[in-house]
Amino acid sequence: MLIHQQVREFGKQTPEATAVMGVNGEHFTYARLDDTINKVIGGLRSRGVTAEDRLAMVFPEGPGAALAFLSLSGAGSCAPLNPNYQRRDFEFYLDDLSPKAVVLPEGIDLPVIAVAEDLGIPVWRVRIPSPEEPHAFQLLGHDPAVGESPPELPSPETLAMILHTSGTTSRPKMVPLTHGNLAASADNIVRFLELNAKDRALNVMPLFHIHGIVGCLLSSIFAGGSIVCAPGFQNTEFMRWISDHKPTWYSAVPTIHQAAVEQAKLAPATVAASSLRLIRSSSAALPPAIFHDLERVWQIPVIESYGMTEASHQMASNQMPPGQRKPGSVGVPAGPEIAILDKAGNPMPEGETGEVSIRGASVTSGYLNNPKANSEAFTKGWFRTGDEGRFDEDGFLFLTGRLKEMINRGGENIAPKEIDEVLLEHPAVAQAVAFAIPHPTLGEDLAVAVVSSRDHGENESKLRAYLAEKLADFKVPSRIIFVESIPKGPTGKIQRIGLHERLKEELNTDFEAPKTEEERQVVAAFMEILGLEQVGRHDNFFYLGGDSLKGQRVLARLRENLQIEISPAMLFRFPDPATFGAEIERLRQDEAKLDALAEDLKELSAEELEALLRDC
Repeated sequence: MLIHQQVREFGKQTPEATAVMGVNGEHFTYARLDDTINKVIGGLRSRGVTAEDRLAMVFPEGPGAALAFLSLSGAGSCAPLNPNYQRRDFEFYLDDLSPKAVVLPEGIDLPVIAVAEDLGIPVWRVRIPSPEEPHAFQLLGHDPAVGESPPELPSPETLAMILHTSGTTSRPKMVPLTHGNLAASADNIVRFLELNAKDRALNVMPLFHIHGIVGCLLSSIFAGGSIVCAPGFQNTEFMRWISDHKPTWYSAVPTIHQAAVEQAKLAPATVAASSLRLIRSSSAALPPAIFHDLERVWQIPVIESYGMTEASHQMASNQMPPGQRKPGSVGVPAGPEIAILDKAGNPMPEGETGEVSIRGASVTSGYLNNPKANSEAFTKGWFRTGDEGRFDEDGFLFLTGRLKEMINRGGENIAPKEIDEVLLEHPAVAQAVAFAIPHPTLGEDLAVAVVSSRDHGENESKLRAYLAEKLADFKVPSRIIFVESIPKGPTGKIQRIGLHERLKEELNTDFEAPKTEEERQVVAAFMEILGLEQVGRHDNFFYLGGDSLKGQRVLARLRENLQIEISPAMLFRFPDPATFGAEIERLRQDEAKLDALAEDLKELSAEELEALLRDC
């Protein structure tokens, strides 16, 4: 059964059951929701909209966006767009989509209006629910008498939605999804989360993104339950919404979970009285540290799942109790069939790492107007996700990273997700994201952006030393920068690719001359080996163009000049003159202590030495 058929059936069977709510009293029962959708579809049909037409919707988060999607997708293919886009964004998306109209709420002024006028695209307005009009949702300029009879419902093959990919590595691609695709995915989520008519979701995800639309809205409707559509995630309001609206579950990305759990720690009484029975995470890898923090604070199961736009969201999921939940895994196949393929498109044995690939009822048939992308994405009937992963002996899928996000540091491949997870185990780290930075000889080098936790402080050298104990030398980042917040995409998901450009200012360091003799020795070695005229005490050897071969020459020169033993790993742990110089000073002090101890031992008699060894 498709989503609109479900709404119609629930409208007859449980007409007074709540379907869609807002946080400020907006309220739609299933009967009212069915009637509203029918009237809007009728109004759109009277304006000539057919199932083949595209309708762009630009709505702020809340129940109005949910009603708009359900209505517009019943009349044509709905293309939800981020209301925070700027003019140049709207110019691209409207030109790419060529919609019949742009639909947005009355009284809202956005750059999309001028862009639509320039492109000759009509702008249609809708009255949306508010505290004053909690049941309002109406296509303006439309005779309510028109289209009162229930319209014909879409078929499984009818296009329901068009979403663009994020475009972090290339031009955004249009992903067409049918009503059959969306229903298959929503049904899979209902089954895996064991949702029913008594469940209520608190939606804090954008309703212009597949996670919010399918993972929260459509799955709730498919189960016959209800959904509270919040105006996005808000730190100060989240716990009040939990208390006031009694949701049984919510789904979000890890960055939102991290913020939410901090709020929960401040409101233990609300947590104790909470009606939540599960928390779902998707759209980005959930670090095990956050998983454990969530379960420890809320005392309910956290279900990590794996989804993407091209699969109509859900592809894999961990299991509800008494089934297994494996931190670090995205679970077992929970919708489309999943295989791990090699580069030639052949399935790989269990435990082998390759490209995660999918096929099934929820998977798109291919990108619109993009034969090149389709030829690259589909192999032997499988859609290649671009994610690298493996299955364990229990059939649980572990993702090791995005193939396009892998960092090649002088021939050594580094999965940035591994660096993130190790750092997040440190109590001083609240958030961490590893990313590539350009390098003149290595091609790419490794940097990490860190947000410090509220109760801890740490510096770069100490965190680098911590990583050196946990990771191979080549996986220790050249740069660790501390930031107030890490740049994110519109859904709250961290976009690793392109982070170097967005944090360019933070990566740059002001020149500061060396202060100690040890620092001067290190600066001199850097300048000689790298052929530079100036190096500051905080300048990073690798960021200046150094690599492992040049590093060996630097270490050899310092051993010769300083007459001190220096390990090959020191340059990875202390890549700037200030920290390297401090470590040389420490080593010298240790050597002096050892020399003094040796002299003291010489003064001991054989009996005294034997007694000392016995005590040790």
